[in-house]
Amino acid sequence: MRIGEVVGTVTLSRVHPSLQGARLKLVTPLSLGDLLGGSDEPAGEFAVFDELGAGIGSRIAISEGREAAMPFYPEVKPIDAYNAAILDSIDVDAETLK
Repeated sequence: MRIGEVVGTVTLSRVHPSLQGARLKLVTPLSLGDLLGGSDEPAGEFAVFDELGAGIGSRIAISEGREAAMPFYPEVKPIDAYNAAILDSIDVDAETLK
C-alpha cells in the first residue's frame, strides 16, 4: 500500500461496462521525503479507482495490483489501483527512521 495525493480527475469517453459510473482520480505517489516536508520531484501520476469521493488535494491510501480488485470479488473489475482510504493526517517520526 502506498500514500498518494489526488491531483486531478480522469474523464473517459468509453469505459469497461463494470466501471460504468465510477470515478477515476489522477494521483501522484508521495515519497518519504514528501511526507517529512521535503520537496522531492513528483514521481509521475497514475489513475486510481475511487468510490470514497476523494477531492483534489486529498491524501489517500492506495492498494495496487491484484489486491486492488479484491474488494469487488467475485465480480471482476479491470482496475490496477484502488483508493482504500482517505487519510485525515499522517504523522511520521523522523527520529525512528535513523
